[in-house]
Amino acid sequence: MHIHYLNERYHVIAQLEELQAPAAGTRCNASTEGTPEMLWCIVFLLIQAEIFTSQFASPTKVCIKIKANTCKECIQSGPHCSWCKKVNFTKPGEPDSVRCDTSKKLLSLGCEGDIIEPRSEILFTMEPPLDDNVQLTPKEIDLQLRPDETGEFIVKFRRAEGYPVDLYYLMDLSYSMFDDLQNVKRLGTQLLAALNSITKSAQIGFGSFVDKTVLPFVSTHPEQLKHPCTNKSAPCQPPFSFKHILNLTGDGDKFRDQVGMQLISGNLDSPEGGLDAMMQVAVCGDKIGWRNVTRLLVYATDDGFHIAGDGKLAAILTPNNGLCHLEDNMYKKSNEFVSGFTIISDLYHLHYELSVL
Repeated sequence: MHIHYLNERYHVIAQLEELQAPAAGTRCNASTEGTPEMLWCIVFLLIQAEIFTSQFASPTKVCIKIKANTCKECIQSGPHCSWCKKVNFTKPGEPDSVRCDTSKKLLSLGCEGDIIEPRSEILFTMEPPLDDNVQLTPKEIDLQLRPDETGEFIVKFRRAEGYPVDLYYLMDLSYSMFDDLQNVKRLGTQLLAALNSITKSAQIGFGSFVDKTVLPFVSTHPEQLKHPCTNKSAPCQPPFSFKHILNLTGDGDKFRDQVGMQLISGNLDSPEGGLDAMMQVAVCGDKIGWRNVTRLLVYATDDGFHIAGDGKLAAILTPNNGLCHLEDNMYKKSNEFVSGFTIISDLYHLHYELSVL
């Protein structure tokens, strides 16, 4: 904390030096006395002096004592308060609160060797070394802190070698991804290879999304619903909100085959229905096949996503209930609920509760 204070102060001073320093080539001599340049030189020199004198300075310790007539009340008043227990320390008529102040102040008043100043302590009661059996340390810690004082300690984490991992690959198949579709397919294959290189117990699943199938997100013209892509000669599939394609599996060949067979689709606006898809992936644990291991969700898209409020354009006002609504591996109630969640933090907390990263 002390270093942070010095760095912050130096940063401010450096800014002043940059803004107020004299122009290059200006010298502080008698010829500039009384001129603005001379005043700038004085300020510049004072700033330089401040930098050197503040190198070893520390924030002033203050004891704010509102009610401190006992040692207990004094210590609880603040992290810098100390209590003088010396007999006859107070003068006639002085309250006992005089005994409560910073240790420096009490020493200046003649309280030597009789100052009560408890220190905060951090005791590591169980800190085993990291290995395949211990992934997080310390296991136990005992904090004894003064009121309003913080304690800092280091938490170390190391994933055990070969720890099981479940990864779900969620792909955007809207028409804006047409140019990147092959790259996205290759990315899925690379993810699987990376997983297999770090653990022998990896599973990978796959799903895709486009957008809500109502105006103004998707054209509802019958022909457009059949073939929403701009290029009518290109292979294209009808739009959908979210489609769960492959359960989490250790079969890499099946994953590569499913990713390779995907066709692009299309919608009308730039944002996509990604929040709806992420929500269903998180809450439909039994249908997705999540295990009680590390869970990863890879979200591949080239654009933003719809949030709550966008649904008003399609007269969709019902808040999302956060439940699984997959039917035949399709999210068929997307047009009934507001997109995703009210705010992105709600989705974050849901994924946190379900341990999906």
